[in-house]
Amino acid sequence: MQGINNWKIFEELYIGEYIMQETIIEILKKYTFDNKVWENFNENMDLKDDLKINSARVVDIVLDLEEKFDIEISDEDIEKMKTVKDVMEIVGKKM
Repeated sequence: MQGINNWKIFEELYIGEYIMQETIIEILKKYTFDNKVWENFNENMDLKDDLKINSARVVDIVLDLEEKFDIEISDEDIEKMKTVKDVMEIVGKKM
């Protein structure tokens, strides 16, 4: 029975992480005005160079993330947000 419970916990964690990642991508997509940048998407894409997100839009993204996930993102963490993966890791640690 414990094996089933462990699997259920793993499944819930996996689903929760997947939903978080999809939500972050949806938020990022709001601030990328060229949908072509998403054709070869991977989590190592650079926000500025690959997704063409400028610093003003990063502020809007942070506000959206804070509201959606009910978290606070520090200025130090904002400076670390270089790639999509960075954003996911920072949000994941705050949850």
